[in-house]
Formats: sequence, C-alpha cells, structure tokens
Amino acid sequence: MHIAVFSQYHTNPDCPATSRHYSLLAQMARVHRVTLITTTTWEAQRLTREFPWLPEGVEMRTAAVPYDNRMGVLRRGVSFGRYAAYALREGLRIAKPDVIWGISTPLTAAWAAAQVARWRRVPWVFEVQDLWPAFPIAMGAVPSRLAQRGLFALEKSLYQSARHILPLSPDMTAYVRDLGIPAEKITTVLNGTDLDLAAAATDEAVAALRRTWQLEGHQVILYAGTFGRANNIPLLLEAAIQLAPQCPRAVWLFMGHGFHAPDLAAAAARYPFIRVVPPQPRHAVFTWFRLAEVSVAPFLGLPVLDANSPAKFYDSLAVGTPVIVTNPGWTKRFVEQYRCGWYSPADNATALAELLAQLCSASEQLSLAGMHGRQIAQREFDRQQIGQVMLRILEDAAS
Repeated sequence: MHIAVFSQYHTNPDCPATSRHYSLLAQMARVHRVTLITTTTWEAQRLTREFPWLPEGVEMRTAAVPYDNRMGVLRRGVSFGRYAAYALREGLRIAKPDVIWGISTPLTAAWAAAQVARWRRVPWVFEVQDLWPAFPIAMGAVPSRLAQRGLFALEKSLYQSARHILPLSPDMTAYVRDLGIPAEKITTVLNGTDLDLAAAATDEAVAALRRTWQLEGHQVILYAGTFGRANNIPLLLEAAIQLAPQCPRAVWLFMGHGFHAPDLAAAAARYPFIRVVPPQPRHAVFTWFRLAEVSVAPFLGLPVLDANSPAKFYDSLAVGTPVIVTNPGWTKRFVEQYRCGWYSPADNATALAELLAQLCSASEQLSLAGMHGRQIAQREFDRQQIGQVMLRILEDAAS
C-alpha cells in the first residue's frame, strides 16, 4: 500500500520539537510505501546528528517554505499558502497513493490533502492536531467575520470529506462530533510520547545535569516548550516572583524559544530564581523533565485551548514528573482522575504560586503523583501502540 502524508512540518529527535510523526512514519514504512510531502523548515534547526533525518524507507518531497513562531499573521498566512500550493502540485505528481494522511495544523495542509484525494479519487484521513480555525480566531488573527465564516465552512467540509478523523484529545473529538460528524467516523488518538527515548533519562544522567547547572539543593519547576503567545508565559513569571519568598529553594527553568523570549531573558537577568535554558533536542528533553520536581503546561484561559494535547504533558508524565495544567478541559480531568498532577486557573498567578508553595514541602505527594503519571504513561502514551492504531485506520480507509 502507498501512503501519502501531507505535513507542513517534519522534525526528527535531533530537533527541539516533538517528533511524533517521525515515530509513526518509521513504523508505517516497515510495511508500506510512504511518501512525505513537507518543508525544510526544521532541518536547519537540528541540534545534534544522532538520528537520520528521515526514517528508513520514507520518501520525501520538500519545499523551502520558511516558518517561525515569531512571525506575524500576514507572514504566517503566506507560509501556509505556499506550502498548500506546493503540496497540491506534488500530490498530483507522485505515484497514485492508496490513502492520504493529511495533518493539520495548519488547516491549509489538510485542505491540500483533501483536494489531491478528490482529484485522484482516493480516500484521505484527517489528523486534527489543533482546532483550526477556532484557535487563530480566538487569538484575534482573523478579525473579519466574513473570513471567519468561510474558514468554519472549509473546516466542516474537510471533516465531511475525510474517510476518518483523528483528533489528538477527547475534547477535540467532542468538538468534531458536535458539528454533526458521525461518531463512528472519529477515533481519538492521543499525542503520546516516545517511551524508548524517555528511558534514557537515567539517575546518572539527571545527576550529571543537576551538577552542570548547579541545581544541587534546589527544587526545580520546569516549563519546556514554545514561548508562544498562547502559552501564558506572563502567568508563570508572575507566579515565580510571588513564590520566591515562600519557597526560596525553588528555581524555574524555561526551556525553548519563541515570542516571549525577550521577556524571559529580562526576567532571568533580574531574578536569580529564573533561568532560561537553550532549546534541547527531542532525545535529551526527558532528562530535563525528570530533573524537575514538577512541570507546568500552561495556556491562556481561552475555551478553545482547553482541548489542546501538548507534548510536554505526555513527556513529563512519562518520566514520573507530575504536571500542573491551567485549563479546565480534558487535561484537568486527566490529572485529577489519575492523581498525576494538579489544576490551577489560567488567570490566577497567586493561586499557582500558592499551589507550588504547598508542593515545595510535600515531597511524598510529588513522588506519589509522579509514580501514578509514569504508570498511566506506560499504558496509554506509547507511540509504538499509537502507531499501530494509526496504521490500522489508514489500512481500513484504503480498503
């Protein structure tokens, strides 16, 4: 079987980003022909050279389309449009696939997959990583009501034309169902994590990292991810300042890059309990998570963000580090059900500081929550198992 994959962003474990599709493509290429239509965006951002850029057996077509989290709305739109045009053209040139796997975000990547599927008369499967266009509209990126209506109509048409839909969280699944899409056409497939890479976060690796960063005797609170507009970095900075007198041993590590990088650099220069860590390759990030007493997975208090399925959430639990979430969606229900983390409101830095102050003197509670997180990660988050589910859905769609 020939699977064509439409994804604007390809990464591997040498990149400072999740490598979800690298893991899934590697599994699929062992049994099927796979052609990936993508861009060169992340290749120049490789931090190490420990992994092949492509999994063995995957064919790749790439366009030189730049993209950066710090881009404004217009430049992002141009980037999305250029990739969609390229993917449409290449999708019509490659050998006819048996099934197409279209990955959003952005929505334009899924649109290109749907057009090629229609013209070549093959089924396509729609993976929903974020709720578009609801997310950019909520962030104020699409002020025109006419454009909003057009994008929502496009979104629904894509759900209708897809043979199957794969949302990355239960709340995304509920959103799609509420649009009138039949439940039997939808399968929730969690973002998940790479348990084989997580296993490299050994006691020895953590101890070495703690010595290198002079963190002996400190309690580490970790944020690892994009410093984007939606990630509520100002909430964390305010909570850090409020926490300092209550928990003098606490050190906040912010690892990543993005829009709020200048704010974080200024805070780190002013406060010794705030440190900025350079972006780390995917295969190394698990040691940082295990180093921390607790990690945070914050977003702005927008209802559309309650459905998010952030990689940092899975990565932290995989190594036994409990997570604090700030949205009253499925992640709140998850950490409360499995007792592997806590919820603190997205608009209340004082509440977050007070929660962390309690946890500073609750080592047994932290350890127990971490153990619960590791157990559920072993059962539910393994991308090897997720890959088998994805493969079965693609095979069923093709047949």
